[in-house]
Amino acid sequence: MTAESPAADTTPATGRTSTPGGGFNWAAVLFLGPAALLLTAFLIYPTVYTFFLSFNRGRGGEFSEWVGLDNWVNLFTADPNFLRLGFPPSGALWNNVLWIVFYVSLTVLLGLIIAVMTTRVRYEALLKAVVFLPQAIAATSLAIIWRFVYSPDPDTGLLNSLLGVANVGPVSLLGSPDTVNWALIAVGIWGSVGFATVILSAAIKGISSEVLEAARVDGASETQIFWRIIVPMVSLPISVVAVTLVVNVVKLFDLIFVMTAGGPGTSSRVIAYSMYFEAFPQGRFGYGAAIAMVMLLLLIPIMIFNVRRFSAERVQM
Repeated sequence: MTAESPAADTTPATGRTSTPGGGFNWAAVLFLGPAALLLTAFLIYPTVYTFFLSFNRGRGGEFSEWVGLDNWVNLFTADPNFLRLGFPPSGALWNNVLWIVFYVSLTVLLGLIIAVMTTRVRYEALLKAVVFLPQAIAATSLAIIWRFVYSPDPDTGLLNSLLGVANVGPVSLLGSPDTVNWALIAVGIWGSVGFATVILSAAIKGISSEVLEAARVDGASETQIFWRIIVPMVSLPISVVAVTLVVNVVKLFDLIFVMTAGGPGTSSRVIAYSMYFEAFPQGRFGYGAAIAMVMLLLLIPIMIFNVRRFSAERVQM
């Protein structure tokens, strides 16, 4: 009695997509073609155009005069509105650093704390809905609301009205270079902490209750459980939230444009606003293109980190 031989593997070794008859797979082209065209028209072509425009004067958004690296050199050495090294440093690039450090870290920390606390109360869904509500408001509307809150007129500004009860103020938080960035970062945190709370809450619910109970039985305090069990076990969702917030910071524009227009002076400018201001009101499209390429260069390491992290682990939420 002879054993049956296993069926031969007929899968093409090349890994190419082809029809059963060995011909070209037109169905793949039909489905992927429109997406490829849109990707080329709205991503690849504008990126290449902006890259070459950054080495040009760019009057009217066209290639008017080749200037080589002048735009790049001036951007980092002769433009204090973009970067001024000294103490304290200032400029749009430095303001983005402040946003990344304080906005991202505080949003993630507050979101994690609120997510842990809401899982232990009866009205969890209601509390999450209240915290998430600012996330559902458009950034432009959010900025208009907080302009009224920060208004130095006690009859209009909620904050100064409350300070007036304590005989303090009025305080113009958006009118002082020393406070404007911190006031804007506070608005950003208020608007984004709901996003972090919802994502991290879903991740926390994926932690086995047996692990937490075993830690409590072994005598671990709630603080130890938070830092040594919860935080390590949701580290991947935390990194996902942090990367998303960093990307939001790099392309931050609408909040700054509506609330301060980069002021007072240029103290609250960020990279995206500087790109807009130099390219459109000033008509320096080549210089604005160089700033846009700086934004792209900042985002590339973030994208690489995100792809590698997703390749190494699977998000459990």
